[in-house]
Amino acid sequence: MVREPCIRSLFPRFCVLVKGLVVAATPFVWMFLCSFKTNAEIFSAPITFLPKNPTLRNYEDLLEGRQIPFPRQYFNSVIVSGLFTGVNVFVCSAAAFAFAKYKFPLKNLLFTLVIAFVMVPQQATLVPLFLLMHKLNWLDTIFSVALPGAFNAFGVFFLRQVMLSIPDELIDAARIDGAGELKIYFRIALPLSGSGLVVLGVISFVNSWNEFLWARIALSSTERLTATVGLASLVGMYRVEYGMLMAGASLLIIPVIILFVIGRDLFVEGILRGAVKG
Repeated sequence: MVREPCIRSLFPRFCVLVKGLVVAATPFVWMFLCSFKTNAEIFSAPITFLPKNPTLRNYEDLLEGRQIPFPRQYFNSVIVSGLFTGVNVFVCSAAAFAFAKYKFPLKNLLFTLVIAFVMVPQQATLVPLFLLMHKLNWLDTIFSVALPGAFNAFGVFFLRQVMLSIPDELIDAARIDGAGELKIYFRIALPLSGSGLVVLGVISFVNSWNEFLWARIALSSTERLTATVGLASLVGMYRVEYGMLMAGASLLIIPVIILFVIGRDLFVEGILRGAVKG
């Protein structure tokens, strides 16, 4: 008798969560199922949710590179996203540590300028960024996509808030014991900011993995395109390979799902580790 009212009170919330899950998951399920259909079946009438004659032809065409070198472009995306994430986390964490634990002239003014960059839209930086990459001879290279944006204003602000929770007494004790600033940064600041680093790393990887506009401008060679830009080339003037697009999109979400599952565990672990050491 005690449990029945609790179940009744939780049932409406459960129904809302299920409806939200259905709404959010339906496009992805539809995309995955369409990757096993031909173009004719995708546009057949009446519309079929499950494929009548499942085929792996779309995946075979992509993985064998019959129309686009998708395996190479997929590898390019992995390299670009990994490099971007590593540089972004390192640069932002170093800047955040300086803003959080050091005193220097014009500190507040510089931090205000960093925050102001958050409000600058990406479109406003495309032309000057393109000219800069042209001067450096980096156009149509991995560096033109991986390195710009490594200094991220949001990342600096976010990690600064995380590092402000590190006790100053702990850093002062490390200095008294003879630890240098780099050792304090790598051995104290980074481990105690583990949860924040994981969050920023996941956000940076997903943003770089999904990047399309700047990658489309900076890269021109088919062999050097990222997977997102490469799939866009399947949209022709007279024909669109929807089946291959769905197959490619299904393959593109795999690293994001894996990173989410791993990052979720590391996020909780980072919070617990920081709470114990703090």
